[in-house]
Amino acid sequence: MIVIGGEALVDLVPDSATAGGELGPLHPRLGGGPYNVAIALGRLDVPAGFHATLSTDQFGDKLLERLVDSGVSTDLVRRGPEPTTLAVVGLSEDGSARYSFHTEGTAARFVADPGPLSDEVTAVSFGTLGMVLEPGATTYEAVLFREAERGRFVALDPNIRADLIADPAAYRKRFESWLPSVHLLKLSVEDAEWLAGDEDLQSALRRWQQAGPAGLVLTKGADGLTALVGDGELVEVPGVRAQVADTIGAGDTVHAALLAWLHRADALSPEAVRGLTHDQWREALGFAARAAAITVSRPGAEPPTSAELV
Repeated sequence: MIVIGGEALVDLVPDSATAGGELGPLHPRLGGGPYNVAIALGRLDVPAGFHATLSTDQFGDKLLERLVDSGVSTDLVRRGPEPTTLAVVGLSEDGSARYSFHTEGTAARFVADPGPLSDEVTAVSFGTLGMVLEPGATTYEAVLFREAERGRFVALDPNIRADLIADPAAYRKRFESWLPSVHLLKLSVEDAEWLAGDEDLQSALRRWQQAGPAGLVLTKGADGLTALVGDGELVEVPGVRAQVADTIGAGDTVHAALLAWLHRADALSPEAVRGLTHDQWREALGFAARAAAITVSRPGAEPPTSAELV
C-alpha cells in the first residue's frame, strides 16, 4: 500500500460561462494535491491510503465519500470539527489555474501522527500544503523521516503555493533537509524555479537529485516531462495533446501515475529506481503524460481510471 499524507480541500471553480471581468457562480470541486494523488492511485487500482484530518462539515463528508468510492483506505483519516480548507480558483484563457487559499484554523492543519505505519505500507508520499501548514507540516515531516529510516520508499511533490510560505528562505532550507530521505522527487518547472531562487536551475536540479532522490521528474505542462536520473542523465518525453478544460490536478495525476507505474513494475525502492533503463523511464513518463492529458480534458481534478489508459 502507498500512503499519501497531506491536505484535502475544496476548490471553488468559476463557471465556464462567466463572461470576462464578471463575477459568476463558483462550483465546489473536491481536491488538494495529496488528496488528488490518493484518488488517482485508487482509480488506477493501486492499493492506497490517505493520512489526513477531514472536517465533520458537509465538504468533509463528501471528501471522505469520494475516497471510499475510489477504493482508498481511510484507516488513517481523522475527523475534526474544524472547517474544510477552501481554495478559490482563477482560470486563465489557456485553462491554467491560480489559487487563493482560506486555511486559517481549518482541518488540514491538525493531522495526528499515527506512529510507525503497518508492514503492508511499501511507500509514502507527501507534498503541497501538507508540508507548509503548521502544526500539520511538522507531523508529516516526522512521518517522512521515520518511514524513510524504516526503509519505506518516499515520494515528494512540493507543489509550491508561494503565497502561503511566509519565509521562503526557511522553506527552501527545510526542503533541502528532506532530500536525503526522498527517493522520488516530482517538481513542476515553476516550482523548481521558485525553489532554486537565484541559483541556476540546471545546477539546482542536479544538486537536489544528488542529495538523495533516485529519480527527479520535472513537469513542463504541454512541453512534456523530463527525468533526471543516474549521474545526471536526462530522459524526456513530449506532452500528449489534449483539449484543455483546466489544468487542476494535472501535476497530481503525474505524481500518482509515476507511483502507479513503479508499483506495477515492482520498483518502489531506491535501488530499483536507480536500476531503471532509459527505455523504462520513457515508458513511465509516457504513462504519466497520458494520464495527465485525460485529467486536463475534464473540469476539476478528475484523474483517469485504469480502463481509460489501456
